[in-house]
Amino acid sequence: MPESFVIFMDYGGQIVINEKIQNVLNAQINKEFYSAYLYLAMSAYFDEIGLCGFSHWTKVQAQEEVDHGMILFDFIIERNGKVELSPISAPDVTLGTPLEIFERIYEHEKYVTSSINCVASMSDEECDLASRNFIDWYIAEQVEEERNVYEVILNLKMFGDDKSALYLLDKDLKSRVFKAHSYN
Repeated sequence: MPESFVIFMDYGGQIVINEKIQNVLNAQINKEFYSAYLYLAMSAYFDEIGLCGFSHWTKVQAQEEVDHGMILFDFIIERNGKVELSPISAPDVTLGTPLEIFERIYEHEKYVTSSINCVASMSDEECDLASRNFIDWYIAEQVEEERNVYEVILNLKMFGDDKSALYLLDKDLKSRVFKAHSYN
């Protein structure tokens, strides 16, 4: 029988998560919490330069990333796995214009999308359909994340150096509301 078809059982006969999937999900938890740190650093910077709406938007984004990490955390526990938290690196706080920051956010979200896609691929390789079904929520979420950031980039590019347009966008971004997520 190929290794990918082995059912992992604990001592009580409970089915547990595949070890490779558990490891990659633990790594993804770290990436989600790092993302929260990154967005919090950006939020603080936006506050420093007086863009409270941009600050609010990135703070809400940080909340979402923590939420995403906790959903992964809960899934590992639900599958009788072991959560192994690792140190979170400090984000690079070299920041610039709002456009430069949102372009950096866009690149970061594409990186996270790539990482989620690798989890999906590994779930397929390991024939772990429960994890594969679970990660589909993240794939859809990443499409939305990238789209939201790209829309801000398009607005910033369209406005150029127009300070009044930046002011209006800042006011608009302040209206973002955090919504707790669930993969179910």
